[in-house]
Amino acid sequence: MNYEYRIKNNKKGFVALITAIILSLILIVITVTLNQSGFFTRSIILDSEYKERSVGLAEACVDVALLRLANDPTYAGGPPAVNIGAEQCNIATIAPPGTEYRIKTWAVVNSATTNLCVVANTSDLSIKSWNELPNFTSFTCP
Repeated sequence: MNYEYRIKNNKKGFVALITAIILSLILIVITVTLNQSGFFTRSIILDSEYKERSVGLAEACVDVALLRLANDPTYAGGPPAVNIGAEQCNIATIAPPGTEYRIKTWAVVNSATTNLCVVANTSDLSIKSWNELPNFTSFTCP
């Protein structure tokens, strides 16, 4: 009888040990999954911040271009880059004056790029359209 009692107790200990191991593995998987989602969330928020900054820079270049056009209606854009704080934006081109200016600006902050195309009246520099383009090579300024 003593021998049978020891075998039953060993089986109970084995089941308890396997259950503890399986529960530990499940908790580890849950913890790793939650940590990865938190890491990716931070990455997405950082990318969003970079995009906001690049949009702000490109918009600032539009303002600079409009100011330069107000001072000199023959201004055509181009280099050099416009320094805004520690970052830069570029006024790519300004289409020759006719009835409207087509102003293209772009800015890059880390991997976030913003390409803007703004159409303004030549007479009073009022904005007719304001578009963000994926790139300047495959799309014309509307």
